Formats: sequence, structure tokens, C-alpha cells
Amino acid sequence: MNIEKKKLWKEVRDYIFIGLAMLSYCIGWSIFLLPNGITTGGVPGISSILEWSPLHIPAQVSYFVINAGLLVVALKILGWKFCVKTIYAVVVLTAALSLTRDYTAQLHLLQDQPFMAAVLGAVFCGSGVGLGLGANGSTGGTDIIAAIINKYRDISLGRVILICDVIIISSSYFVLKDWEKVIYGYVVLFVTSFCVDQVVNSMRRSVQFFIISEKYNEIARRINEDPHRGCTVINGQGFFSGREVKMLFVLAKQSESAKIFSLIDEVDPNAFVSQSAVIGVYGEGFDRFKVSHKHKPLPKAEEL
Repeated sequence: MNIEKKKLWKEVRDYIFIGLAMLSYCIGWSIFLLPNGITTGGVPGISSILEWSPLHIPAQVSYFVINAGLLVVALKILGWKFCVKTIYAVVVLTAALSLTRDYTAQLHLLQDQPFMAAVLGAVFCGSGVGLGLGANGSTGGTDIIAAIINKYRDISLGRVILICDVIIISSSYFVLKDWEKVIYGYVVLFVTSFCVDQVVNSMRRSVQFFIISEKYNEIARRINEDPHRGCTVINGQGFFSGREVKMLFVLAKQSESAKIFSLIDEVDPNAFVSQSAVIGVYGEGFDRFKVSHKHKPLPKAEEL
């Protein structure tokens, strides 16, 4: 598969995952949270409050309108590249929410167990957000606000999103008049955050291999061809035997482990292989560096 086809497949795969992610979010929000009067953070939380308010604006309508306004601003400030997958996600979630609510209007699960409804709804929502983020997508809403603020101010995205979500969930009291439901909203916020982290980390988890084999050249060539990972040859020496050996050092995604083990077994079943998980891998083919670049003030004349 050449580079262009590989890039195309990656884009198609991202859109498939984003679509599945929005379906998961839709299930959590429309089946478990909305019918039980439990709010969540972000634009879905605002949309839920507007539906429960005297205005009775359907959640899918306000969700789409608010995100459309935010995306217009984001297009001017952040550019088209940031927004294209977010637009797709918003459209899919709006359509899925409209269809789901039409066909499940009489369905009211866990009506007398709001805590379980909050947890299950948060699991579906958090898994959806995590799957979307893992595919370089976004559900919009507070993500857009956080990205805009982060562009001009050195404030972490997580902190902005958390502040917005706490304000939105707390404000649901003015409509629901029930502090218990507000607390369930905080439960949703916590469980959703946990699920997002778990899903994103599992999708981006990396491993490292140390491979000792007399056929290291053939193994390295096969790993370079597919799964297209680089190999570093390290010179080593056996302590007991004193024999010179060549060791391959390879970094790969966890999902590529089975393929690497399979090709090693094909080339040299007697190879010695060590595999271990790594906390993070940054650089080409993996994650980007997450560094805050602060501009240092110029030194004053007396300091020179």
C-alpha cells in the first residue's frame, strides 16, 4: 500500500470511528441521561437545560444551532483543518439524536435508579468522546471554546473545559430545582472523564521491542516494510559467552504487536524477544510533543 493510499485509508478510518463515537454518545445522552433529568457538561448540557426549561427547545435543535455558531467563529480563528471533522461529528450526532428520540420516545430505562442511569450514560458518552478524540475528531462545544482561548492565553485545555462543565452542571439546578440531580451531573462528569482517558490511552498505547537474532537484517527489513516501523541496530555482547550480538530496538503501536511477533516467528523462531509497554512515544509516526512555548521577556539594559 503506497503512502497516498495509506493516508486515504487513515482518513476514511477516522471518519468511520468518529461516526461510531457519535452513535455511542447519542445512546448515553438520549437514552440514559435526558429521560432521567441528568445533565452533562458542554453544549449537550446546555441543550439539556434548554429542553427542560419553559422554552422546551428540543436538545438536538439547540445542540446544532449552538455548535454552528461556535464553528463559524472557529473557522475564522482556528482554520478549516481544525473544524472539518468537528462539523462531521456535529452533523452525525444531531441526526442520530433526532432519529433515536423519535423511536425511543416511550422508552424510559432506569427511571427509579438515577445513579445507575448516570453511570451508564457517562460510560457511553465518555467512550464516544474518547473514540472521537482518538480518531482526531471532536464533539465541538467546549472543545472549540477551549481551543480558541488556548490560542491566545496560556491556559490548559483541560482546565477550561472543566470550568465550563462545572458551571453548566451547577446551573441545571435553576431548571430542575433538585440538588440530587446536580450531584448526579457531577458523577457523569467524573465517569465521562475517566472513560475518555481510558479509551484514548488504549488507542494510543505504544510498546517497545528488543530483538536479538542472527537474522536481524531480515527481521528489520520486514518490520520496515510492514508495519512500516523504524529499527535501530544496537551492538551488544553476551556476558557469559562473550559473543558479539546485534540487537534491534523497535517502537510500535500496541495494535501492531501481533504482526511483529508473527513476522519474527516466520524469519527466526529462535529469536530472543523482549516486549514492554511505554508511557509515551513522541515524534514522527506517534504523538506530537505537548510543550508549552512561553516567550521569555527580553532582558533589561542593566541586566546585560
